[in-house]
Amino acid sequence: MTSQLSSAPSSAAIPSSRAVDNLAVRTSGVFVSRLMVTNFRSYASVRVMPEAGAPLVVLTGENGAGKTNILEAISYAAPGRGLRGASLEDVKKQGADSWSVAMTLSLREGSGAPDVPNEDVRVGTGLEARTSLQADNDESTAGNSRRLVKIDGELVSNTSALGDRWSVSWLTPQMDRLFIEGPSSRRRFLDRMTLGLYPDHSRQVSAYERSMRDRNKLLSDQGLRADAAWLSALEARMAEHAVAVAVARLEFAGQIAGQIAASPDTAFPKAELALDGELEAILLDGAAPVEAETIYRDMLRDQRALDAKIGRTSTGPHKTDFVVTHAPKCMRADLCSTGEQKALLVGLILANARLQTGLRGRAPLMLMDEVAAHLDHDRRHALFAALAGLGSQCWLTGTDISLFSGLKETSEFFNVADGQIQAAPFS
Repeated sequence: MTSQLSSAPSSAAIPSSRAVDNLAVRTSGVFVSRLMVTNFRSYASVRVMPEAGAPLVVLTGENGAGKTNILEAISYAAPGRGLRGASLEDVKKQGADSWSVAMTLSLREGSGAPDVPNEDVRVGTGLEARTSLQADNDESTAGNSRRLVKIDGELVSNTSALGDRWSVSWLTPQMDRLFIEGPSSRRRFLDRMTLGLYPDHSRQVSAYERSMRDRNKLLSDQGLRADAAWLSALEARMAEHAVAVAVARLEFAGQIAGQIAASPDTAFPKAELALDGELEAILLDGAAPVEAETIYRDMLRDQRALDAKIGRTSTGPHKTDFVVTHAPKCMRADLCSTGEQKALLVGLILANARLQTGLRGRAPLMLMDEVAAHLDHDRRHALFAALAGLGSQCWLTGTDISLFSGLKETSEFFNVADGQIQAAPFS
């Protein structure tokens, strides 16, 4: 069990759930065997076709060559807004009306099931122009456009379908500031990891935020003169989705805390975790979800005057913070050095990958952008070894190919330059 942080007295300490025996169930992984990108970021059209077998795909090239754009394109194999969190309009190539990403995901069985054939799944996604009469589709909308998703040629109604059979995890340089930025960044990080185990989580978060925006607008426009029945209905919807969000976060955080506690010591320090949020604390104190809904609904009703005055909802899962502590040093992550923060972050990403492998029976597809930054030689090579052994493919980027020395046997190398991606065997 993690300890409660003295610096955050309202934090809900996360009890560790029983860890999953990953080695007993790790039998399958996901590999990108074909990627076709059209009118996406810097690319008018580009194709990448890694050869079968290599667990690591390394993209090298100068800054601005388009390496991260390829990882972002692959990240659309997951629900949500990709590894940059960009709007659908922002990722299309300048001057283009739409964009598309098509890939073939090879779902491969490991040594534990040699007689089970690999399965290839065709995934296509992109931007479709919309009319004002078309209904919104949760987080996959942007203005008058929406994101279309097809799996094996069949249109799916919601992007959460992308999380049903595989998951995608990533680490980007922007995440290096995770522990020193505001709670919103850490909350998004927590929700992205939670989504790997609970694909419906993003729908619940989006539904809660929509109901909250409607309530905020009603209180802002009409104050306490607003129709009480309509406010009550909005608050009931908020409470329903808020508790679903909090429960998923707590269940995930307990699972990953158990995974971390049961894992052997590695080059990456173990983390202790806590959730600083009123609703999460209510649930950890023993309230049943139905009871927590009633408590939160009553809180919203009692805070109408305050929320009308300040123009926002003052409490709820949109305020929760994900608190991380460097366990060996008993030090909050934000007080650690830059290198220690990066090592903590990498450790969380790897623990999440092992957790997903154990619980879902399939390792996540991994995307690691400029991951070698702020890692010393030993930690860098420990990371590469861990990624190669997860059971799924991992895409890595870097400007200096020498950082990936020693990976010749486990990697396939590509050079990115002038809008082209060419195989470049490591010499």
